[in-house]
Amino acid sequence: MPKDTGIGASPKRREDVRFLTGKGRYTDDINVAGQTHVVFLRSDVAHGTIKSIDTAAAEAMDGVVRIFTSKDFDGVGGIPCGWQITSRDGNVMQEPKHPVLAEGKVRHVGDPIAAVVAETESQARDAMEAIVVEIDELPAVMDMKKAVAEGATKVHDELDSNLCYDWGFVEENRDAVEQAMKDAAHVTSLELVNNRLIANPMEPRVAVGDYTSHDGQSTLYTTSQNPHVIRLLMGAFVLNIPEHKLRVVAPDVGGGFGTKIFHYAEEAFCTFAAKALERPVKWTSTRSEAFMSDAHGRDHVTKIELALDADHNFTAVRTETYANMGAYLSTFAPSVPTWLHGTLMAGNYKTPLVYVNVKAVFTTTVPVDAYRGAGRPEATFQLERVIDKAARELGVDPVELRRKNFIREFPYQTPVAVEYDTGDYDATMDKLLTMIDRDGFEARRKDSESRGKLRGLGINCYIEACGIAPSKLVGQLGARAGLYESATVRVNATGGLVVMTGSHSHGQGHETSFPQVVADMIGIPEDQIEIVHGDTANTPMGMGTYGSRSLAVGGSAIFRATEKIIAKAKKIAAHIMEAAEGDIELKDGKFTVAGTDKELAWGDVTLAAYVPHNYPLEDIEPGLEETAFYDPNNFTYPSGAYACEVEVDPDTGKVDVLSFAAADDFGNVVNPMIVEGQVHGGIAQGIGQALLENCAYDEDGQLLSASYMDYAMPRAHDFPMFQVDHSCATPCTHNPLGVKGCGEAGAIGSPPSVVNAVLDALASAGHDVGHINMPLTPAKVWAAMNNAGGTGSGTAHGRSVDGPAAKI
Repeated sequence: MPKDTGIGASPKRREDVRFLTGKGRYTDDINVAGQTHVVFLRSDVAHGTIKSIDTAAAEAMDGVVRIFTSKDFDGVGGIPCGWQITSRDGNVMQEPKHPVLAEGKVRHVGDPIAAVVAETESQARDAMEAIVVEIDELPAVMDMKKAVAEGATKVHDELDSNLCYDWGFVEENRDAVEQAMKDAAHVTSLELVNNRLIANPMEPRVAVGDYTSHDGQSTLYTTSQNPHVIRLLMGAFVLNIPEHKLRVVAPDVGGGFGTKIFHYAEEAFCTFAAKALERPVKWTSTRSEAFMSDAHGRDHVTKIELALDADHNFTAVRTETYANMGAYLSTFAPSVPTWLHGTLMAGNYKTPLVYVNVKAVFTTTVPVDAYRGAGRPEATFQLERVIDKAARELGVDPVELRRKNFIREFPYQTPVAVEYDTGDYDATMDKLLTMIDRDGFEARRKDSESRGKLRGLGINCYIEACGIAPSKLVGQLGARAGLYESATVRVNATGGLVVMTGSHSHGQGHETSFPQVVADMIGIPEDQIEIVHGDTANTPMGMGTYGSRSLAVGGSAIFRATEKIIAKAKKIAAHIMEAAEGDIELKDGKFTVAGTDKELAWGDVTLAAYVPHNYPLEDIEPGLEETAFYDPNNFTYPSGAYACEVEVDPDTGKVDVLSFAAADDFGNVVNPMIVEGQVHGGIAQGIGQALLENCAYDEDGQLLSASYMDYAMPRAHDFPMFQVDHSCATPCTHNPLGVKGCGEAGAIGSPPSVVNAVLDALASAGHDVGHINMPLTPAKVWAAMNNAGGTGSGTAHGRSVDGPAAKI
């Protein structure tokens, strides 16, 4: 029977009650007495020198409080980058300043030039439109390969070039991989694009800055996944505010998908302006503004090569990637195409040699940073696409080719630094094949053919390193902050608990799953446990929520703090019941003495902790409150096998996803319902990337997909009902809960499944096009089938098929 409470149960998410009844408290719901509103004047050209900014007419308009430009930010630091990468030659990356407001130049459409603060938002918007800016337009820098060529226009004049870094990993393998390619019985190569995406969370970004002069306290209310990190970055590196004088509050947050991890200029501006004006300052992004100010995701161009011996064993993998940084370095941006990508290029396979080269490039586009999966989807897509292509070239079963090369002994030290602690890739593949009835696929294909459609099946595997930490390792890799997590557990006298966590929830269900962990340990109802997060004044220092780390790192900190609580409570119970501390047991909310009928209820002991009449104070302090910081010694490594079936209309190229199945290994699962929901969401985003979504610029740097009219987001009718299974569990060996991350898996494993399925459908009709770059729009698929693709058109000889919309 399914459990009703505790770990392994699926209680409904308690936070959903306020969300579904309209009682959530989001940043835009916060209005501070006397607040003003800010609207940003943003560049409408991609690259240019600012000659003049005339604000005279705007300053005279009704309601205008003040207009800020870059000259008001003399002595203010730039928006900092949280990760430093070292190039192959030993030099650290080039790191230009990212000003709060553009200084001297604009470097992408949407770059903020001036900020109008007024009594109302409409007054600020009217005044913004009255500002006259003269810009000498410069050539846009759009093509990454051309951007690093000699003589290219520089995005940042003070840098040597547009090359941020040239990273090699593992550099010692470079020559050995080259030799393995020469010695291979077969080499499959593939050039592909991982298309640029825009996260589009339900809630746009918002910031409210406040300042109280009587105590010199600055407060920022913001839509953030990690308020403590925002406080650290903004206080120490941008505005020079001591941490004890800066409070950052992130209330309910309506989705993030990575784009709300980062510290943005608008947050710094509102905090700065509130102090300068001694009035609150509020900014609410419009959806159109979000398209050109929120960090984008992905945007890699890659060549990957897979070497195999005569028995089809993988002998080497080599990749060369151009990774778009955009105009500035966002908070985590340098780590995404390097340490979050290169370390996963071994995949689920025992390939002995791997070499990854990444050239990060500045262009005149919106900065690019982590988006759901962050480097892991890019690695998986490359690897699983080239394996499928190799299977087709060799005429072998793509499942059996993967099985032949699976890792089966754990722990397993990969050639790309990380060590997988557990896994069972055969089990997830076996489960997947059962879920999809692979044996019945040919009958389903014939049914599609009878209706004039082409049916395809795509299968792939994935593994990811998540539970982002540990601090010592990431510090060696260039992280400028620790990646531990924290928790304080405070027990009230009557037995209820308040858990204050550094992890932040923006859809993960922390207020439901975290109490399940504590309730399971103590044996009390989950409704006696409250979760507090999102306020740096009320929670211990933590690194936030991203990289599928909430439960593996944040939950483990809660577990450790609760262990301390239980240990002290047992000591109190032992004194009261006159027993040895080692004989005290806690189960179902009761303390008992082993071998006797003595017992005390949880509430009796917690009351005694605050009314200490029954134990010696010289041995035990009053109260029951403990804090723990948890810093794991390894990542967690969820893995799985995914399958997609599609139908392609040969007359139009339209792709319909008929079924999708995911067999995942997430280790121990706290709340199966929440896990299933996380996987559903990730798969939806992965299918969106594969078939619909594409952030496109023209050659002048104008954003062509700047609204939902031009950026195709998936809808419910684009999806079938997903089959999800997480029964093939191998618990993580190095965190106390045995859990692995689950929040990003769906977005990592799904894109290659879809693309593999479409190419399988085309191949069934004799159209072996080799590859089609995402998104696989009807126009691209039709062009591939009919060999009429225009720019980058494909043939039946293995070249990539692309179209103008996918140009980078």
